[in-house]
Amino acid sequence: MTTENQPSAGDAATITECMVDGSFSLILLFLFLWGLYSQRLARIELTAPVAFVLLGLLLTEGLGVLDLAPSPGTVRTLAEVTLTWVLFTDAARLSFQALRPELGLYVRLLLLGLPMCIGLGTLLAMGLLPEVSGWSALFVGAALAPTDAALGATMMVNPVVPGRIRRLINVESGLNDGIATPFVVLALAGVAAAGSTSSTHASGSALVEIAIGLVYGTVLGLTAGWLMRSALRRGWATEAVAGSGVLALALLGYTSAIAIGGNGFIAAFTAGLAFGSMQGAPQRVLLFVEQSASLLSVLVWLLFGAVLVPAAVAHLTWQAVLYAVLSLTAVRMVPVAVSLMGSGLDSRTVLFVGWFGPRGLASVIFGLLAIEELDPSASRTIVPVVACTVLLSVLVHGITSAPLARRYGRASRITGATPAGPAMDELPIRGMVAGTSPDHTP
Repeated sequence: MTTENQPSAGDAATITECMVDGSFSLILLFLFLWGLYSQRLARIELTAPVAFVLLGLLLTEGLGVLDLAPSPGTVRTLAEVTLTWVLFTDAARLSFQALRPELGLYVRLLLLGLPMCIGLGTLLAMGLLPEVSGWSALFVGAALAPTDAALGATMMVNPVVPGRIRRLINVESGLNDGIATPFVVLALAGVAAAGSTSSTHASGSALVEIAIGLVYGTVLGLTAGWLMRSALRRGWATEAVAGSGVLALALLGYTSAIAIGGNGFIAAFTAGLAFGSMQGAPQRVLLFVEQSASLLSVLVWLLFGAVLVPAAVAHLTWQAVLYAVLSLTAVRMVPVAVSLMGSGLDSRTVLFVGWFGPRGLASVIFGLLAIEELDPSASRTIVPVVACTVLLSVLVHGITSAPLARRYGRASRITGATPAGPAMDELPIRGMVAGTSPDHTP
């Protein structure tokens, strides 16, 4: 994760060839069709991640009509830009004032549950996965800790589920990828330096980069938020063009942090937090940035299904499959249950929140970055685990989202176990997600 990732002339030529190639046109066609019929497809509980992963698999492995062989530089650029925008927007869209009534629950999940999830996942990887070092185990545990509410989008827009619980799951999903990123950065540095005398130096350098990213991102976000708020209030800027400026700001946080020796991802996330705390832009402006990130995210999902899944299957082991099952169940649900003890939530709600911790976009991008950063022998031992876990999550959480939401919502109304809490606006859900379908009525 350094500055040595500038696209070369060869990469530029590859991108140009892809744009005039029939494969790229086919992808654009499916994006357009999804925009036309996403609401209709929501009636059969088909979310964007599920649709584009299956589409990638079908077109490459099933029908063989799509030939995707992107260069490493193209994959890396797509992954880094997508993660930067996702980290920034997930953080910037949060209103700390609106979160205050349920702050205790968010703190429990993010500062207690998430570290426990990373630790438990790391220990399981060390004990179960063959040829996995301590740093590799930490990468697996950290890369698979973030959740993605978009994989349970039909639940997230279903009004039968109490808004308080949907918001809890959504806020956790919006922040845990940024909190897990420093662990991923540190683990990747450790894996890359494993077996050499520079191992300690590499880990120390990663910590310095993280610290610089935290400080720089905070200063940049606060300054930019104040400037944007002042410009909009005085009429020096309009919301019609402010979105483009915020889009550039997110990437600026990444690129400029790298230029001064910091970590770009950490800077983008903290800049988003600081920008949001200053209320630098209204939600309508942030929606433009989120929609741009959503467009890239579906391309990442397509790439995941077309490239990463087939490559991972070739090196899949029974240990990886078992780890994936445990990661989605015990590794997620036990820390959630422990962190929510004494919170006042009933056991049914705790189980519901624990189950809806899908592994999604952030984990995919971390896996793609591992392929680019590490040598093949190192990536072959850990990337299949990440790919298998995400693929299983896409399927099982996509299938169970609607029926479990209806069952839990009915039970909640009968028992009154989950009060609605104070009225507050719902956070947008990451991803190209259709709105509430006609079937999703109370």
